[in-house]
Amino acid sequence: MPEKIDFKKTLPGYSARTGKYQILDLTQRHYLMIDGQGDPNTTAEYSNAIAALYPVAYDLKFTSKRELARDYVVPPLEGLWWAEDMTVFTSGRDASQWQWTLMLMVPEWITSEMFGSALAAVRAKSSPARLADVRVDALSEGLCVQTLHVGPFEEEARTLEPMHDEFMPSQGLGRTGKHHEIYLSDLRRTPAKRWRTILRQPVVLSAAGDQA
Repeated sequence: MPEKIDFKKTLPGYSARTGKYQILDLTQRHYLMIDGQGDPNTTAEYSNAIAALYPVAYDLKFTSKRELARDYVVPPLEGLWWAEDMTVFTSGRDASQWQWTLMLMVPEWITSEMFGSALAAVRAKSSPARLADVRVDALSEGLCVQTLHVGPFEEEARTLEPMHDEFMPSQGLGRTGKHHEIYLSDLRRTPAKRWRTILRQPVVLSAAGDQA
């Protein structure tokens, strides 16, 4: 049996601690991605996006194991979040203005042919509503700051504000790129007060980053 790779253990960026800020320099990774907008708690677009991502991710995993003898754990769900006014993620918390990209990382050995075959297989079995919107794309974040938030998503401001307003300026870092979240908990089985979410922000080595 091939050894199963757990990327949460082998790649940097999948662990963090509350109240501690990591500065990381992350290389390019590839993801299944799907875009959307609006409040994830009220829009069907969000749940339909998840329903499209996971079947493709698992088809790729089983194909990799069967055809390449390379097995792996499907990594946790991730999301990029942004808006014209980034205060809607902190003090404003206006979810109607949120833009997002949901992502599941795929290993570098997954080819475009394998992805196309996975789409065809999922379409034949269940054909999720947003399957045609799933793509494979690269993400190169480079220098980032991240920490761990424990608790409901609605309380992320108490974690983001000190990271953005205190730690990053103290290090001469400015924001750039999109707010990134990694969801480490199974929300179906874990109480909201114990949800564990890595909050990551790409940065630049000056105060000239996007401070919007």
